[in-house]
Amino acid sequence: MSFKFPELPYAYDALEPHMDAQTMELHYSKHHQGYFNKFMDAIKGTDLENKSIEDIFASISKQPAGVRNTGGGFYNHNIFWNSMSPNGGGNPTGAVADAIKAKWGSFDKFKEEFSNAAATRFGSGWAWLIVTNNGDLAITSTANQDNNLMDVESTKGTPILGLDVWEHAYYLKYQNRRPDFINAFWNVVNWKWVNEQFEKNK
Repeated sequence: MSFKFPELPYAYDALEPHMDAQTMELHYSKHHQGYFNKFMDAIKGTDLENKSIEDIFASISKQPAGVRNTGGGFYNHNIFWNSMSPNGGGNPTGAVADAIKAKWGSFDKFKEEFSNAAATRFGSGWAWLIVTNNGDLAITSTANQDNNLMDVESTKGTPILGLDVWEHAYYLKYQNRRPDFINAFWNVVNWKWVNEQFEKNK
């Protein structure tokens, strides 16, 4: 089987005070691990075992709901962990910084639109910066554990920055103050990784 549960790229407390250690540990070791385990169970003994996650998502509408929810949960959290770093924050650099400025006029405008997508996602879900299939940048928001690689989404593309706005991502520290959690996220965004993903997918 080609799928592996990834190591968290930093210690649980490495993103303090913006992301608290207790939430990080529960989120990674319980929620993410749980999605991975259930995804493995859902595809065991099927032809999906030998497909890439991208190929599975490309026909997700034909798969059982369990594959969609758990496969999305497994993949989306991989993007989320890599979207953050103890050395993150600040302004984007490299080609992605130029592309953001070209698309939105300024980093502040981009940040405002991304934050709004995260804040206005009703219920559980995600905010994304994606490279669309035609090489453009777009800000999107998806419900539950969906993402823009899935054939159920109208805007198709590859996520290069993801923010989890399920309550389990922030409730211990921020309670119902999702906007405070979103603001904190900008202090740890791993722009180096985001730029690498942009270069790979543009």
